[in-house]
Amino acid sequence: RLCQIVGTSVQVAIRRETVDITEMVDRRVADNDDVIEMQSGSLREGFRLKGSDHDIMFWLNGHRVIWDMSQSEHYYTEDKTLILSDSSESPPGFTLLELLTPTPCREVVSACVPMNDRLCISSSLFKQHTQLHYFPGSIGHGPCESGEVGGIEYDFACCFACDFWPRSASYWINRCHSWPDREVVHEIVRNGCHYVPIGHSLGLHEHEEWRISFSLAEHKLVHSMNHCQFLTYGLLKIFLKEVIDEQSEETNKLLCSYHMKTVIFW
Repeated sequence: RLCQIVGTSVQVAIRRETVDITEMVDRRVADNDDVIEMQSGSLREGFRLKGSDHDIMFWLNGHRVIWDMSQSEHYYTEDKTLILSDSSESPPGFTLLELLTPTPCREVVSACVPMNDRLCISSSLFKQHTQLHYFPGSIGHGPCESGEVGGIEYDFACCFACDFWPRSASYWINRCHSWPDREVVHEIVRNGCHYVPIGHSLGLHEHEEWRISFSLAEHKLVHSMNHCQFLTYGLLKIFLKEVIDEQSEETNKLLCSYHMKTVIFW
């Protein structure tokens, strides 16, 4: 019965491959490769459940975040704008982003604020300047622009990409023993992470801080599940939507499908 609701292993594989091929084709035929687009969320994971949202992340291809100055050697500064991550004053999972080299992007320039002789990119200003307003009625929700069109909920997030795995998450690399396998772990680490524009509500610099996003790593983990694991994940999402959310409005505000995903990962 779950296969009828969630999909068979073949159906899920086809859905995922369709998204991958679509993104690859879109990137090859795009007239402007300055902005990279990546679908994430339930649809990318292979779900087609009622209420599955449409999540898309955008980032500037000409901008890269680094963790220390030695990593700048991997780039030609003529081609890339470099941004330095500094998490020394931020809660775990959050960081400040210092602009190191000039940028041609007006939205980034407009979001820069001076902080202790540095020029940092304010997450709140960046989000304000990059609101896409694809559809009327969209609102800010966390780091995203959210709304609903045609009965489908969407979240759009403009962010920055980093080609390096965060040092603060280095222990994860060796923590995984039985799952996922080493090849998946190495692929995840090679692909780095992203930074989405939202600060910690209790941080010293809430309006300037950025949150480290592992969306790319998460969908690779979901793709590495066997079908029984994937169905279990789907069952929890269904239980949240059709049982828990229906019983209590208070719980509805506290729990989301991301918590279910995290439970499954652990």
